[in-house]
Amino acid sequence: MYISFWIPAVVLATALVIKLPSILKLWRDPLLRAVGGLLLFACAVFAFAAPGTIVWTNRVTGVPNIAAPWVYSLLTALSASWLLLVVHWRNGPTDRREQTRRATRWVISVYAAVVITLWVLFALADVPVEQPRNLDTYYANTPFMREEILLYLTAHTVACTITTRLVWNWIRTDGLDAWLRWGLRFLGIGYATNLLFSAAKFTAVAARWTGHDLDWLNANIAPSAACIAATLVAVGFIVPHAGQYLQDRWLVRRRHRELKPLARLMRTVVGSREPLALRATAEIRLIRRETYIRDALLQLSRFLDEDLRGRAHDAALALGHERGRAQALAAAVTILQAVGTGRHAADGDSDGGTDGPDTSYLLQEIQAVSEALRHPDEITAVRTLAAAPAESMSTHD
Repeated sequence: MYISFWIPAVVLATALVIKLPSILKLWRDPLLRAVGGLLLFACAVFAFAAPGTIVWTNRVTGVPNIAAPWVYSLLTALSASWLLLVVHWRNGPTDRREQTRRATRWVISVYAAVVITLWVLFALADVPVEQPRNLDTYYANTPFMREEILLYLTAHTVACTITTRLVWNWIRTDGLDAWLRWGLRFLGIGYATNLLFSAAKFTAVAARWTGHDLDWLNANIAPSAACIAATLVAVGFIVPHAGQYLQDRWLVRRRHRELKPLARLMRTVVGSREPLALRATAEIRLIRRETYIRDALLQLSRFLDEDLRGRAHDAALALGHERGRAQALAAAVTILQAVGTGRHAADGDSDGGTDGPDTSYLLQEIQAVSEALRHPDEITAVRTLAAAPAESMSTHD
């Protein structure tokens, strides 16, 4: 097993598995079909281009070097999928729809003709000696096989050049998501590295034409460049999905953690902890914590002092806090006061009724309020100033 061929195959297969649910769900989307075809052909290229697989293919069919036109065909189909991908990327799902159809038909027609020609040329060529690694240079001067080698390399180079240029142009587009931009960078570098593969192949073949031996370019540099390029392309498809997924998970966990001070304070209102499920997903735990807090705030609403909140807000502004932070600090002061008032009411026989002031602002800003509770010094300063006579607040302005 040549592991250098199987590493990119595994990475490409991983990218295909990640994209597969979207591809199957939105199969009518030509862009997703192009992505699926690209990843599938790329996996097939490296699976069948491994020297061990080449030998196996030749032995199973009983035809010497028949793996060559098969791998060349897969590589040509991969090159076509690159072009189809950038055609749909550039034109979008609705804009220039007719132009997209024409470009798609042109790419499919041209590259299908290339594949057919590859098989015709192989049938006409005389290639009796099996060459699992150096076929391109070994048969560089053989009639018909020479033309076949030039044909597949030219089709690959043209597709790679066009794709590289269009991807790098897209990277410079304004308004792209950061993860998508990074994915495009990996794609751009990967496609550019593919040009090194073509350059090494062309140079080694041309050297044979002039009587020189640069087979090491064909046997070592070209496969290495192809493996690196394929890995970078696979990473380019993985990064936007994996990055966005990890970022979403991190934001959910951070929000859950930031709500902890407010949830802990609400225990004194509800009289019990929030429901805990160790096997629940991060999203479920966040929803349960938010629900727990909102239910507690509704119970606490009849004890909220709107006058205190207004004074606390003015006090926070007087202390130099910006408006959003002042609102959060004022809400925190009001909630702390309401918790104390509710505790006293529970000890006595007071019935404040069930109706209270509007708490919608609290339900919408629970994260900012919880974050404010992490700073007891600021809350104490606002609370003290809010309790002072009005003229003392004006001296802070």
